Amino acid sequence: MLKGFFNVPKAVNEPVKSYAQNSPEKAAVLKAYKEMWNSQIDIPLYIGSEEIRTGNTRTMSAPHDHQHIVGTYHLAEKSHVEKAIANALETKKGWANMAWEQRAAIFLKAAELIAGPYRAKINAATMIAQSKNIFQAEIDASCELIDFLRYNVEFMTQIYNDQPNSDSSVWNRLEYRPLEGFVYAITPFNFTAIAANLPASAAMMGNVVIWKPSDSQVFSAKIIIDVFKEAGVPDGVINVVFGDAEMITNTVLASRDFAGVHFTGSTHVFKDIWAKIGTNIHHYKTYPRIVGETGGKDFVVAHSSANVKQVATGIARGAFEFQGQKCSAASRAYIPQSLWLAVKQQLITDVKSMKMGSPEDFGNFITAVIHEGSFNKLVSYIEQAKKDDESEIIVGGNYDKSVGYFIEPTIIVTTNPKYTTMETELFGPVVTIYVYEDTDWENTLELVDQTSEYALTGAVFSKDRYAIEQATIALQNAAGNFYVNDKPTGAVVGMQPFGGARASGTNDKAGSALNLLRWASPRTIKETFITPEDYRYPFLGE
Repeated sequence: MLKGFFNVPKAVNEPVKSYAQNSPEKAAVLKAYKEMWNSQIDIPLYIGSEEIRTGNTRTMSAPHDHQHIVGTYHLAEKSHVEKAIANALETKKGWANMAWEQRAAIFLKAAELIAGPYRAKINAATMIAQSKNIFQAEIDASCELIDFLRYNVEFMTQIYNDQPNSDSSVWNRLEYRPLEGFVYAITPFNFTAIAANLPASAAMMGNVVIWKPSDSQVFSAKIIIDVFKEAGVPDGVINVVFGDAEMITNTVLASRDFAGVHFTGSTHVFKDIWAKIGTNIHHYKTYPRIVGETGGKDFVVAHSSANVKQVATGIARGAFEFQGQKCSAASRAYIPQSLWLAVKQQLITDVKSMKMGSPEDFGNFITAVIHEGSFNKLVSYIEQAKKDDESEIIVGGNYDKSVGYFIEPTIIVTTNPKYTTMETELFGPVVTIYVYEDTDWENTLELVDQTSEYALTGAVFSKDRYAIEQATIALQNAAGNFYVNDKPTGAVVGMQPFGGARASGTNDKAGSALNLLRWASPRTIKETFITPEDYRYPFLGE
């Protein structure tokens, strides 16, 4: 084993490329897009060193052109999940004992592969199968994922460096062991970076992982798998299975060696998993770590002193980037009466200027929502808003799924602050606005806090520092990520650790050392140099 105290490269955030006209990155990503669009891939299960093709497959298509097939992936049976668990546990013997700097080197290499030769591929895959425009793909699949990998290595060393005090008679040490067993990573469709980070962060700390990506993200998950393999992640450290979520989860949670779940997805599913873990608790070797980031009903609240254009831009970007399919998306807003007419005009102007279509056309700000189920759900709420007396659609409200699952950016204004779309997570390009009397500022803050079961993100816009302080205090439990004069989305790794509480999750802050610490089981080692040889203490006398 190597000897030395090693310093890792200082983590820096990956610069976002412009993709301007005639830029090399634009040419590269469009070339990759066309190549991937015009070919089909076949994605197996990855269990240990095996690539398993079960023959039971599903197709993958682009949400903005749902009849266009870009590949197939194979579905696991229960026996495959059990095999993945066995492979992971066997692999753990070597992986857990590998020196930390060797694990660090693997994931630092993965970051550089994404920054360089895989950048166009992973962005193009995210554009195709998740219908992200190039900017959304770049900040997610490239920059945020690179940041996660770089910063997690730095966070890991910070954790390992946190040691207890010792003196001349005793040397106290804290060893950060991986969990006893394996970790189950369940990842969502909406962020390629999250899909990679959930298994990678646990693996970086010496754990082995069973990873189940979202069915709607398998296409870009394949690029992640390729990157990890080329970076040198050993076979069996991250085992990848696709298929029936309930079957896979039940099989994993039935294992005595289940040690933790790293989850991003719906609140309902996470609560069900928590309940199943509780039911099985007497079966496990240890208390499993339960880490989850779930839903949001994120807010923008404007004070009467706020800048109109800043408020409108915060709502437009916060609500409609990636079609509102972010757990942090602005989906309810509170605007004072004195600003409303100007904010309304600016929002209508902005939304009408947004172009919608395929992400291959860089002029399109809006593309499609992820699948037909999401489309139909959003349409039902839009149609209901058209009928209800207490709601009015001031812009948008149209939709079409003949080619892709396209829904116009839609703004609903309601006279009822507890209207359905002010409370319910829609996960689409729909924002609901409530206009309040300027004199009701304090009551409105209370309303913001009490309206939703969620507490993920929120933003206040104001030029008045007293109002900002008031909102910060009144809304301290309403959002785990709170923004002042900015949209409530776009947390950057290493700068804004991300996570919320209430029904939004366990608030273990991805993008910080707090999250990595959840995947370690500390052991205290006390070494005494002069060991006592007589049980008698001085107080006993002769």
